Amino acid sequence: MRTPRDSPLVELTDVELSLGGRPLWRGLTLSIRPGEFIAVLGPNGSGKTSLLRMLLGQLRATAGSVEVAGSVGYVPQQHADDADPLAVRGLDLVGFGVDGASWGVGWRHRRRRRRLVAAAVAQVDAARFASRPFGLLSGGEQQRLRVAQALTRDPELLLCDEPMSSLDPGSGQRILELLDQRRRTEGTALVFVTHEINPVLPYVDRVLYLVGGRFVIGTPDEVMTTDVLSALYGSRVDVARIGARLVVLGAEDGHHCADESVLGG
Repeated sequence: MRTPRDSPLVELTDVELSLGGRPLWRGLTLSIRPGEFIAVLGPNGSGKTSLLRMLLGQLRATAGSVEVAGSVGYVPQQHADDADPLAVRGLDLVGFGVDGASWGVGWRHRRRRRRLVAAAVAQVDAARFASRPFGLLSGGEQQRLRVAQALTRDPELLLCDEPMSSLDPGSGQRILELLDQRRRTEGTALVFVTHEINPVLPYVDRVLYLVGGRFVIGTPDEVMTTDVLSALYGSRVDVARIGARLVVLGAEDGHHCADESVLGG
């Protein structure tokens, strides 16, 4: 039974998370409902990936309460060198989402596995290349199969850790469209870590922006402003719109969440 649309999938209440004795953030309260698209922005070291690990149950909050309802899927970053060209087919990778590294035994398991894999591959429109060796696929094709792997468990919450990293703009846009379709048709909530706000801007409901132990939560129009980002960074940050794109200037190099992508690159 899936979580009702008017009930939260995630409830974070006054959460603190520390690593190595260093607080990443304190007092984080956030409720996420089915079908929401939450973009998580922030510089390296601000705790974006740690937030996902906490929601996955891999990290324990230092303080506060964390409640996650329903099944959870995870889409990792795309890396150019993380696949042996011939070791595994795309279908095999997707199947790991059903049973991990264990292949299981018996015809019932195999039939169920084939059914779940085929359904997930169809959702990302990958049937034409899923039988090929995973490492010989393009970055965009590989990442579509990683999304399929996450979908085999029919997740109500999908955690995405920079899933467009290393992808060309066209492939990244296709991934976004697939994820957006999933949340609209199935009510899957997305928590989407990214360094690039402009590609996701048309889809985002709210932004969680983490900087130096501080954070702000709101709609893109509420968060991506000169006043809000200047207060968050503690220094002057200018935000302007050029057409449909955001341009952010003034954050020190290495401390700005969006790097060149938000600067228009």
